[in-house]
Amino acid sequence: MNASPAPLHGITVVDISSSYAAPTASMYLGDMGAEIIKIEPVRGDDARGWGPPFLNGEAAWFLSVNRNKKSLCLDIRGEQGREVLFRLLETADVFIENLNPAKLERHGLGLDALRERFPRLVICALSGFGLDGPDAALPGYDLIAQARSGMMSVTGDDGVPQRVSTALSDVAAGTVAAYAIAAALVRQQLHGVGDVIDVSLLEADLAFMSPRIASYLAGDPEPRPCGGTDSVVAIYQPFRTSDRPIVVAVGNDKIWLHACAALGLDELAGRSDLATNAGRRARRGEVVDAFQSVLATMTSQEALKALQDVGVPCARINSLSEVVDDPQVEAREAIVGQEHPRAGVFRGVASPWRLGSRNSRAPRLPAPLQGEHGRDILSGAGFDDERIADLTEAGVVWIP
Repeated sequence: MNASPAPLHGITVVDISSSYAAPTASMYLGDMGAEIIKIEPVRGDDARGWGPPFLNGEAAWFLSVNRNKKSLCLDIRGEQGREVLFRLLETADVFIENLNPAKLERHGLGLDALRERFPRLVICALSGFGLDGPDAALPGYDLIAQARSGMMSVTGDDGVPQRVSTALSDVAAGTVAAYAIAAALVRQQLHGVGDVIDVSLLEADLAFMSPRIASYLAGDPEPRPCGGTDSVVAIYQPFRTSDRPIVVAVGNDKIWLHACAALGLDELAGRSDLATNAGRRARRGEVVDAFQSVLATMTSQEALKALQDVGVPCARINSLSEVVDDPQVEAREAIVGQEHPRAGVFRGVASPWRLGSRNSRAPRLPAPLQGEHGRDILSGAGFDDERIADLTEAGVVWIP
């Protein structure tokens, strides 16, 4: 199949955000072909210091979320910096920011004023708690969102709440934002109107908690941390084998019968009180004990083969060293390498989709060096060499 332009080719995004959530959104838009102008403070994005690990001074966290972007270091706190920003926004399609509303106003970037000045612009505001409500001005991080969304209340073991140990809220919010921006761009391209998109870490995590919240509101008891063994589905959890843990997901009544057959639990399969998920939930302890007693006598390889041969969903619990070498991950090119001018070869997770018309998932650009494209961006916006020199002398921009 011949390669065709990426879906967002020709779209320009100006992104003044930092950290991880909003940069995830702009990275995904860049993966779809948009030109991303990443505006960093003169000192650089805070995430450039998030390490170790560092690769020749470049933080792996920063590299993982800033591919397919160009960098301009600009101080937007003063009038001259805002002049540069507004010049860029005149021809941009999307503006992404993650400042809280009070700070936006202090910087002369109130959303109402921006909408009036740039009515065609799609503006995306990411924050911890959203643009309104009693806690809109509070700072928000992944840990805070996981706590307030109830996610930590159902995660962990022995009743001890735990954070899901990755930047889950950030990636979720960034993904949601990219989806909403893409939808708003369709209307913009058809009708010439922009919008303000309001995305919060809290509500992104609430989306993950939707089935648990709905179950609670429908009358289920309030759940507690229990090692992931209290799913609405019985059974749907980890089990010990003789050498390492695996997970088993009995998603319907047919799979239940297959699982029992694979493990020699014919008596359980024949019981009418266990024929439905509701019955198995009511007797979860008995069912889990029966499965565990058999699985503990098998190696993980034996257990997985027995279950997979009859179509029961199951898997090893992989360590990261196993994840990056997983044959399916490799076959899908889900982890891609890129050549960075300072870090060298950097490997990271590709965008979580594949377009049939574009076979390669390799980035067009590696994560930028601090301010790497500043001169080119300013020249493209109509600033001549003398004006760029003046802005640099005044500390408004930093050109490496």
